This record gives sequence, structure tokens and C-alpha cells, in this order.
Amino acid sequence: MSKIKFIIEASVEVKNKILADELFIKRIEEVSKLIANAFENGHRLYLCGNGGSAADAQHLAAEFTGRFYSDREPLPAEALHVNTSFLTAVANDYSYDQIYERAIKAYGRKGDVLIGISTSGNSKNILLAQKEAKERGMYVISFTGEAGGKMKDVCDYLFNVPSNDTPRIQESHILIGHIICQLVEEQLFSTGK
Repeated sequence: MSKIKFIIEASVEVKNKILADELFIKRIEEVSKLIANAFENGHRLYLCGNGGSAADAQHLAAEFTGRFYSDREPLPAEALHVNTSFLTAVANDYSYDQIYERAIKAYGRKGDVLIGISTSGNSKNILLAQKEAKERGMYVISFTGEAGGKMKDVCDYLFNVPSNDTPRIQESHILIGHIICQLVEEQLFSTGK
């Protein structure tokens, strides 16, 4: 029982650090407006990650294309790993490092948005995708752990969760993503919670 409470307290502690960081909160608001404006102007949102971060990318893409709180038109968001034939072909024919970069080359356009999710901030396949996105004039957002890794240097907005513990970082990534989903939905569809 005490171990369970310790884990919950550790999760709450990370979220309290985010809550106390006014710049972090302001960044969430700015990115929400950026994504809503991108959608409004006919652009798309792409997300990528590995393992649990890939699951988070897919989860958030579904919130935009499906619904969050309100029944509304779907928003064009896509997790870049969901086409397994593409993923395995590129990994086999080129390298796993190039899976997301090649997807951005295929789909990414100026004004689109890419969210890269990595607890270490050092996933090479995400770094290459972010560099390609920057070259194409896309907006690049990094969700990482505290240090930010190499991804902090190739993004327009960094959400470096104040923790080095992978589960706590991932819990906060989904929290930040959910807040962005809600704010985007409210901006575009005038729903209020």
C-alpha cells in the first residue's frame, strides 16, 4: 500500500512542478493556439514517438480526428507509425532511423505541425523527422523529459517535463496533450468546459 501511495505522490509532484511553472503553462496556451490556427488554415498535425510515446502519439491523434469533449468536425491529425506496411518497408529498405523523416518528406507541408514525443529527447528517428520538418517550414514541438535531449535544439516549442522517470514523464505528456486537445477544440468550435 505505501508503495502505491509513493507512486501516486511522485506523479502528483511532477504535475505540481508543471502547475507552478508559469512559462510552461503559457507555452501550452501558445501551442494550443498555434495548432488551432494551423487547422483553421487548412494545415495538418503529425505526431511521432516510439513505444509508449508512439501510443501517446496515436492516442492524441485520435482525440483530434475523433472527438474530445464535443461532437464536431474531425481535425486532420495523424500518428506517423500507424501504416505498418510503410513503417516496415522503410525500416527494412533504409533504416528504422528514417521512418518518420521519410513520412514527413511524403506528407509534410509548410505550415503543418509536427509533435515529436520522446522521454529521453534523443530518439534518432524523431530527430531526423524534426530536422526535415524544420527544413519544410513546419512548426516543430518536442515533448521530452527534463533534460530535453537533442530534441530541444530542433524545435520551436519544448515541453520538457520536470522528471527523469519515464512513467512520470509519459503521464505528464498525455496530460499536456489532453489540455492542448481541449483548448484547440474550444478555440475552433466554441465549446466550453
